[in-house]
Amino acid sequence: MNKVIVIGSGGAGKSTFSTQLGQKLGIEVIHLDQLYWRPDWTKTPADEWNATVADLVTRDSWVMDGNFGGTRTMRIAACDTVIFLDMPRLVCLYRVIGRLIKYRGRKRPDMADGCREKFDPEFLAWVWTYPKRARPRILDELASHSDKRIVILRSAREAEALLRDAA
Repeated sequence: MNKVIVIGSGGAGKSTFSTQLGQKLGIEVIHLDQLYWRPDWTKTPADEWNATVADLVTRDSWVMDGNFGGTRTMRIAACDTVIFLDMPRLVCLYRVIGRLIKYRGRKRPDMADGCREKFDPEFLAWVWTYPKRARPRILDELASHSDKRIVILRSAREAEALLRDAA
C-alpha cells in the first residue's frame, strides 16, 4: 500500500484509522477535512478544491481520508488501495455524538483551524441516512475498479486486524 484512500460514513473512524495506517506504513497522512474546510465551516470553492486534490494525488505516497464525492473518482484513479470503513450506522452515530461531547466548542485534531465542533442536525441526518443513500452508490463504484485493491472493513476488529498486518 503506497497510495491509499479511506472512505466511509461520518463517525466510521476514517481519521483515526488513517493516522494509524500512515504511522504503520511510514507515509504521509492527508485529512481532506483539514484542507477543505475554512474557518467557521466555510467550504472551499469547487474549482479550487479540485485543483488542490489534483495536486495532492501526484505525491509519491499517502493515506488520504475523506469522502468528498466530487473528487472520489480522481482519488480512486490515483490510488492503489481503497479502504471503505463500512461500519454500522449506530456505531457511527455513537462515535459522532462522543466526539461532539469530547470536542464541543473546540477544534478536533483532524479538522481545519477555525472549525469548532458543534451540534449539527444536518450532519447527524447525513450519518443516519448514509447506509441507504450513499453506501449503495459507493459499493457500485468500487465494484467497477477491479484494477485496485478494495478493502471493505465492517467492524473495529477488522480494522484493527488490517492495521496489525499492514506493512
